[in-house]
Amino acid sequence: MNILVIGSGGREHALVWKIAQNPRVEQIFCAPGNAGIAELATCVPIGVHDFPTLAAFAEKEEIDLTVVGPEDPLLNGIVDYFEERGLKVFGPRCDAALLEGSKSFAKEIMINYNIPTAEYRSFTNYEEALSYVREKGAPIVIKADGLAAGKGVTVAFTLEEAEEALRTIMLDAVFGEAGSRVVVEEFLQGEEMTILSFVDGETVVPMVPSQDHKPAYDDDKGPNTGGMGTYSPVPHYDDSVVQTAIETIIIPTAKAMVKEGRPFRGILYTGLMLTEQGPKVIEYNARFGDPETQVVLPRLETDLVDIFLACVDGTLDQCDVRWKDNAAVCVVLASGGYPGSYEKGKEITGLFTGREDIIVFHAGTAEKDGKTVTSGGRVLGVTAIGKDLYEAREKAYGVIPQITFEGMHYRTDIAMKALKGLEAKQN
Repeated sequence: MNILVIGSGGREHALVWKIAQNPRVEQIFCAPGNAGIAELATCVPIGVHDFPTLAAFAEKEEIDLTVVGPEDPLLNGIVDYFEERGLKVFGPRCDAALLEGSKSFAKEIMINYNIPTAEYRSFTNYEEALSYVREKGAPIVIKADGLAAGKGVTVAFTLEEAEEALRTIMLDAVFGEAGSRVVVEEFLQGEEMTILSFVDGETVVPMVPSQDHKPAYDDDKGPNTGGMGTYSPVPHYDDSVVQTAIETIIIPTAKAMVKEGRPFRGILYTGLMLTEQGPKVIEYNARFGDPETQVVLPRLETDLVDIFLACVDGTLDQCDVRWKDNAAVCVVLASGGYPGSYEKGKEITGLFTGREDIIVFHAGTAEKDGKTVTSGGRVLGVTAIGKDLYEAREKAYGVIPQITFEGMHYRTDIAMKALKGLEAKQN
């Protein structure tokens, strides 16, 4: 088989890494890829939005399956485009990807189908939004309605922060058209959990849960990022919590999309808040999360390509998806200044390969003059696998000091919530 992966981040590196383990896969191409992906696949310089060139490449190279990583091309209809040309592609069509592309659309689905979520209002008028925020007070959550690379959400703990977020999104238009509408939500108290699921319409196969760390600095301080690290499993919460989320949220969401005439086929990412009233939806994504993919896929025992093909062919209900009884921790190494402005082109030293229990996934890297350099805000994801979270965490942080680039910063507390939670349960 020949496989094409579309994208250039840590998620796509993890996908290529897992796909490469299938003995039936002869060639993997990645468009456009990055310096780490280039060690496993042939990188081709085609942009993720250049649908005609991507489809022509898939036809020319006799690609058996195209896997779409990022959200933008999904929302812009890459799956529809490929399917119209008779090309096999994994991911939701654009009408289903709207679950991620519009937070107000996602909220309407949740409200109409009684899926637990935060109370909300959406606005296109700044003054009306401001008036509502002042009426509700803080803490409160402000979200740009459209895609904003994981940075369009502000959890405001003061009224001043909330008003500033509204100004930035609606008046300063920092997210462009994505911020022409805002969603204002009640603040939910609790811990977050992510459940990714394989979906082929109404059949839902949940993956092992993980927990992301969005704020830039330790103790969840600082601005939101695309994700500074993650871990799996989430052992300080009982399996019953996960089961409740699957039964009351994830399966009803898939069924709702079928009833709406826009069946979801691909990866449904469900971001949850575990409240005292039970799990509630914070957000949906229409693809693998980044960096959640980097800890979930190393724990997958069943072949990933087989699952993808089952989703595309509508036979997911016949697929036996199994998981390893281990743990994984991913720590993101970011450029100085991220998630604000940062410099690129910094040489990275100390990179290593060849260990099965530690994988360095490249998120924002490039090759320049024979050297690997930084080319993004999130540069690397150091993922370690262990028998439990204690071991995986120790391994990840144990190897980070040997990797260096100018301005590098990372959180030092990834997975600590779980370890503290486990200790509290034992006491």
